[in-house]
Amino acid sequence: MLGLSSPAATAPAPVLATATPPATPPSAWGGPELRAQLAPQRYTLLAAEIGARIEQLPVSEGSPMQAGQVLVAFDCSLQRAQMARAEATLGAAEKQLATQRRLVELGATGRQELDNAEAEVAKTRAEAQQIQVQLGKCQIVAPFAGRVAEQKVREQQFVQPGQALLEVIDDSVLEVEFIMPSRWLAQVRAGSAVRIAVDETGRSYPARVLRLGARVDPVSQSIKVVAAIDGRPRELMAGMSGRVLVQRAGASAQP
Repeated sequence: MLGLSSPAATAPAPVLATATPPATPPSAWGGPELRAQLAPQRYTLLAAEIGARIEQLPVSEGSPMQAGQVLVAFDCSLQRAQMARAEATLGAAEKQLATQRRLVELGATGRQELDNAEAEVAKTRAEAQQIQVQLGKCQIVAPFAGRVAEQKVREQQFVQPGQALLEVIDDSVLEVEFIMPSRWLAQVRAGSAVRIAVDETGRSYPARVLRLGARVDPVSQSIKVVAAIDGRPRELMAGMSGRVLVQRAGASAQP
């Protein structure tokens, strides 16, 4: 009809351009999953060297320790009494030896008596030294700074020579132990950078290879590798486990 216009056609909705997300660069770290375990730098099992009753045990599991700190003290009253007796016997023997020497100088006795006196002094001195060695085993001290990992005995317990007492570790540096395919030897060597993704913390940490095993296992074609974690993250503990990430050949070291 005249004077009427048809409704305007609906304009199409504008098409919004969407930016294409940048491609995620491949990780510089990866490869087959290599299971690993955190281990202390040093560890040892301390055992009794004498049979005695434990008089003092000032540490327990988890206790920190300093090198030279007394960890176990035994009741060595018997050894101390034996030492006092040996010292008294040695003193008497030395006096007798001095007397025999004066008599020899005066011509009042023979050489045989002097030889006997010298032999008696040597014998009693050796006995005193033997007891002194035993007294030196009446305390067990920490061989290095670290922590007590396991306590196997209690105070007042009587122990035998060779009985295990404490397991101690030096966790100032945590090592990462893992088994690696031998074909990676061209890529991973002493000084190479790796990362360890720890299961318990959900985080990964930089590490550096310390040493490789002495030989390749001919059956599995693998080799043992030991790395050390950079620094000393407080949340990490010996015994934790995870997986090792090895830097891909030609990739940047950025994690």
